[in-house]
Amino acid sequence: MTLTLNDPISLGSLSLKNRLIMAPLQQYKGTPEAFPTDHHIEHYSRRAGHVALIILESTAISSSGRLWENDIGIFTDQHVEPLRKITEAIHEHQTPVFIQLSHGGRKSSPEVTHTLVAPSAIAFDEYYGTPESLSPDGIKKVIEEYRLAAKRSIEAGFDGIEIHAAHGFLIHQFLSPLSNIRTDRYGGNSENRSRFLKEVLAEIRSEVGKDYPVTIRISATDYCQGGLTPEEWAKMLKPLESELDAIHVSTGGLLPVQPDDVYTAYQVPHAAAIKQHLNIPVIAVGKIYTRSLANRIIEDQLADCIAIGSPILEDPDFAASLLLTQQ
Repeated sequence: MTLTLNDPISLGSLSLKNRLIMAPLQQYKGTPEAFPTDHHIEHYSRRAGHVALIILESTAISSSGRLWENDIGIFTDQHVEPLRKITEAIHEHQTPVFIQLSHGGRKSSPEVTHTLVAPSAIAFDEYYGTPESLSPDGIKKVIEEYRLAAKRSIEAGFDGIEIHAAHGFLIHQFLSPLSNIRTDRYGGNSENRSRFLKEVLAEIRSEVGKDYPVTIRISATDYCQGGLTPEEWAKMLKPLESELDAIHVSTGGLLPVQPDDVYTAYQVPHAAAIKQHLNIPVIAVGKIYTRSLANRIIEDQLADCIAIGSPILEDPDFAASLLLTQQ
């Protein structure tokens, strides 16, 4: 049977009505205390009618890990109720919603972060400045913040969690040898560099249980020699596969460099390369803007789901037109 964008799929225990996902995109509308506002309720509920899943924008697990001064967070119990208003509004459309949990590490906003931390004291650029290398106790503290964020995510009514391990943020920094030069059990070979992710995932699972959907967003390449590749990602993720329900494949962000060419579906080859090694669903993202292209990616088994960001951000009815169009 030929699969299309309209066919259902399961991410772990969660059944999706089709394979179109609203990708996480920042709204830059959070309060100074990282609370969402009425804008978020209206924005996400307006776009919830046709997509199979919404992934909320990056949500900080720590006051010291916010990506922007106007992002949103889940690092206190007071954040739960405002976030619940968003999930309830989305659920009125019978659409599930995941929260994307993040910590910026060395790319945390200098405007709202007093102490910049990272696996190693290597700056992203002059704007962010040089971070402090996390001590073992500091690592434990951040992992505990992920656990508490997972607990609050369930309380806020989210149907799943996406771990943000892409775009040069803290987990990505631990995983890449370009940003992690530690000599302890969290640095060195790929097994050690993936230890932080493994422990974060274990703590999240300790809160949500084995049947609650947990996915991960990754940057398949660092666009730099010596950085991560799809093959190394697959090697690091394979031991964690039984604890994950999907892999969302993006690229870049670890270094202030850009790909040579950003063309239609430019990240799909990376998703396809990772899919060859793993058995859980792979989500492709990046300039996949027509139904015919999305169907071809799914039919050719290059990916299992398609995430779309900017067109849905700009046009709340874009998903409906994509799913109903037969070209």
